[in-house]
Amino acid sequence: MRFCCLTVLLLSGVVGISQNCDYILSGAVLDAHDGSPLSEATLVIAGLEIETTSDINGAFSIPNLCKRTYAIQVYHQDCSAKGYTVKVDGNTSKTFKLEHHLEELNEITVKGEKKGKTKTIIESKLSNKQLEEYSGSTLGDALNSISGVSSLNTGNAIIKPLINGLHSSRVVIINNGVRMEDQEWGAEHAPNIDINTAGSLTLIKGAGALQYGGDAVGGIVISEAPRIQVKDSIFGKTIINGASNGRGGSLSSQLTKSHNNGWYASLQGTIKRFGDYESPNYILSNTGIFERNASFRTGLNKFNYGFEGYYSFFKNEIGILRASHIGGAQDQVNAINSSVPLIIEDFTYNINAPKQEVAHHLVRFSGFKKFEKLGKLNAQYNFQRNNRLEFDIRRGDDADKASLDLELDTHTFSLDLESNSYKNTTVKAGILLGYQKNFANPNTGVRRLIPDYEKTDVGVYSTANHDINASWSVEAGVRFDYTLMDVLKFYRTSFWESRNYDVLFPELVIKDFGTQVLTNPELTFSTVSATSGISYSINEHHKFYFNYSLASRPPNPSELFSEGLHHSASRIELGDLTFAQEMAHKFALTFQKQEEVFNFSINPYINTINDFIVIEPTRIQQTIRGNFQVWEYRQTNAQLLGVDLDASLQLTNNLSFNHQFSIVKGYDRTRDIPLINIPAANTKNEITYENEKLNHLKIGLQSEYVFEQNEFPNTNFEVFIPETGNSELVDLSTPPAAYHLINLKSNIDFKLSKTSLLNMGLKITNVFDTSYRNYLNRLRYYADDLGRNINLTLKINY
Repeated sequence: MRFCCLTVLLLSGVVGISQNCDYILSGAVLDAHDGSPLSEATLVIAGLEIETTSDINGAFSIPNLCKRTYAIQVYHQDCSAKGYTVKVDGNTSKTFKLEHHLEELNEITVKGEKKGKTKTIIESKLSNKQLEEYSGSTLGDALNSISGVSSLNTGNAIIKPLINGLHSSRVVIINNGVRMEDQEWGAEHAPNIDINTAGSLTLIKGAGALQYGGDAVGGIVISEAPRIQVKDSIFGKTIINGASNGRGGSLSSQLTKSHNNGWYASLQGTIKRFGDYESPNYILSNTGIFERNASFRTGLNKFNYGFEGYYSFFKNEIGILRASHIGGAQDQVNAINSSVPLIIEDFTYNINAPKQEVAHHLVRFSGFKKFEKLGKLNAQYNFQRNNRLEFDIRRGDDADKASLDLELDTHTFSLDLESNSYKNTTVKAGILLGYQKNFANPNTGVRRLIPDYEKTDVGVYSTANHDINASWSVEAGVRFDYTLMDVLKFYRTSFWESRNYDVLFPELVIKDFGTQVLTNPELTFSTVSATSGISYSINEHHKFYFNYSLASRPPNPSELFSEGLHHSASRIELGDLTFAQEMAHKFALTFQKQEEVFNFSINPYINTINDFIVIEPTRIQQTIRGNFQVWEYRQTNAQLLGVDLDASLQLTNNLSFNHQFSIVKGYDRTRDIPLINIPAANTKNEITYENEKLNHLKIGLQSEYVFEQNEFPNTNFEVFIPETGNSELVDLSTPPAAYHLINLKSNIDFKLSKTSLLNMGLKITNVFDTSYRNYLNRLRYYADDLGRNINLTLKINY
C-alpha cells in the first residue's frame, strides 16, 4: 500500500512538471538610448543549453520553459554583456535594454550619423583615427579639415575655428562635457584644449543643440573623451611627432585600466616644443611654442548608474611674430608695405616678448542614474580657472612683467533629464547655474584692457524629437538664459565724455579722480533661443534635412569694456557700453546621398543677425610704446549666406576620390558693404590609395585651392609721418592673392605582437614650398605663411 501511494505521488509530480514546462518567454532586445531594435543579439539561459538570437526587429522567443526563475545573459557585438533575472509564471514577455556603443568607424569624416546630438542638422564627426593625425597640431587644424570650417590665425600656432564665417564667442566649445570658459573673446585666443584628450570631435553648424547653450550663433564643437568599455583590461597608446618646420615635435601618451565591475581610470599627458617657424624664404622670428598638458579621469560605469571625476591641466607659451610689434609711425607703414618682415633673426627655441602664456585648470564631477519610467538623469559640477598673461616689449624694471594679467574662475552646475517614456519620442530638459569672476591684476603698470567683473548665469531648456514613422522625424526646442554682470571699470575721463557716457550713464560713476572715473555697470541680459526642424528619408540612400534656429548672444566683456592696448594682438581695441544682444535667425537645408560607390551632401544656409557686433580697423594711434592700429567694435545688422559641399567617389577597390567646396558671403546690411574677415571660397580635392593587404597602407594626395576674397570693406586710412611731414596710405583692406597648396600624407601598420601595433605616418604640407598669405591670418600684414613642413608620426598601441 505504501509503495502504491509513493508511485502515485511520483507520477503526479512528473505530470505536474511536464504541464508547467511549455511556457514561452518572448520580447525584444532594444537600445537603451533610443529604443531602436538590436538584431543578432544572443540570449543564453545560464545552466541550460538554451540559446537564441534576436531577429531584425530585435524580437526573440524561447519556448518550453518551466515555472521558475531563470538567469539570462544577453550579448551583442557592439554592447557590454548584461545579466538579467526573469521569473517565468505562464507565458512571459520581457524587454532587455543594452548600452549600445557603435564601433569606431574608419572614415575620416562621418556625415549625418543617426544617433547624433540633433536629428535635423547634419553633423560632421572626426574619428579617433583622424584626430591622431593632428596629435602634434591643434584643435583648429583638425576642424579645418571639415567643409565650412576655416580658421582665424595669429601666425602659425594660434588657430581659432571659424564656422560658416563666425568665430570666438559665437562658437561654443564643449570639452569632455564642459563648456570651455577661456576668454575666447580675443582674436588671438586659441581654445585651451589638448587634441590628444579627444576620442572624437563633433561639429554642429548652428545652435540646434540647445542643451549646450543658446548663444552658438556660429556653431558648436564637441570634444568627447575616448569611450572605456566595461571589461578587465589595461591598454594605452603613445604618439611621437617630429616636424621639419619649427624643428620640433610632440610626445603624447595615454594609459587606461578598466575592470569588469565597471571601475576605470585613465591617465594622459602631452608635451610639445617647437622653435621659430619658417616661411619659404625667411625665418618667422619669435614664433616658437612650448605646450604641456595632462589629464586624469576615473569613475564607475554601470548600466543603470555611474559617475566620473575628471581633471585636466593645459599650459601653453606662444611667441608672437617679432616683426608685428613696431615702433614709430614710419616703421608701422614700412612694416605693412614691406614684402618681408622688418625683423628677421637666426633660428632659436627661445620665446621672448611679445608672447602669451596661458594656464587652464578644469575639474569636473558628473554622475547619472537611470529610472525605469522617468529616464536618464545627469548631474554635473565643474570648475575652471584660466590664467592669461600677455607680454609686450618693455624695458627697465618692467621688462619681465606681464602687460596683461587676467584670472578667470568659473563654477557651473547642471542637471539634465533625458526620457524615452513616450513611444518614438525623446524629450530632454535641463537647468544650468553658473558663476564667473574675472580678476585683472592692477599691478602690471598698464591700463587694464578687461575690467574686474562677476557674472551670474541661469539657463533652462527643453527639446523633443519625434519619429513620425520610418521616414519622417521632427525636432523642436526652446531655451531661456539670464545673465547678470557686475563690473568695476576705470574709464579715462576724455574717453568717457567722448562716447557721451557722462550723459547716458551718469549714475554708473562711483568715484571721480579727475583724469579718470571709476564706474560700476550692472548689466542684465535675458535671451531666448529656439530650434525646430524636420528630417525625411526619401529612401535608403537619400535624406533631406531642414532646420531653423534662433540664437541669442549677449555681448562679451571685450565688446563692452575694451579700452586700451591688447598686447598680444598688437592693437588698441575699443568697446561700447551701449551694445545690445545679438539675435540670429539661421535657416539650413541639407540633401544627402549615401551609397557604396558615390556619396555627397549639399548644405546651403542663410544666417540673418540683428545687432551683429563687428570689430574693424579705423586708424593708427601713437603711444609711448609705439604706434598701433586702432580697432573699434560697432553694432550693425548682418547677413551671412553660403553653401558647403562634400562628395566622395570609390573609383576602384583601392582608389577613392574626395571633394570639398565651401563659400560664404557676409554683408553689413545697414551700411550695404561686405563684412570684414569673411573666408574666401575654397576647395579641397584628394585622391587616396588604400590596401589592407599591404599592412593597411594608405597614401593620399591633396590639392587645396583658396580663392582670392573679392568682397571686403574699405578700411584703409592715411597716417601722418612726422619724419617726412607727409601722409601715407595704410592698406589694411586688400586681401592677398589666391593660392594653391599640394599636401601629401601616408601611413602604414606593423604588428609588433599580439597586443601591440605600430603605425607610421608621413605628412608633407605645402609640398612645393609655395609663398602665400592667408586673408584670415592676422599677421599677414607683416609676413608670409608657413613653408614646407615634413611631419613624421609614430604611434604604438599596446
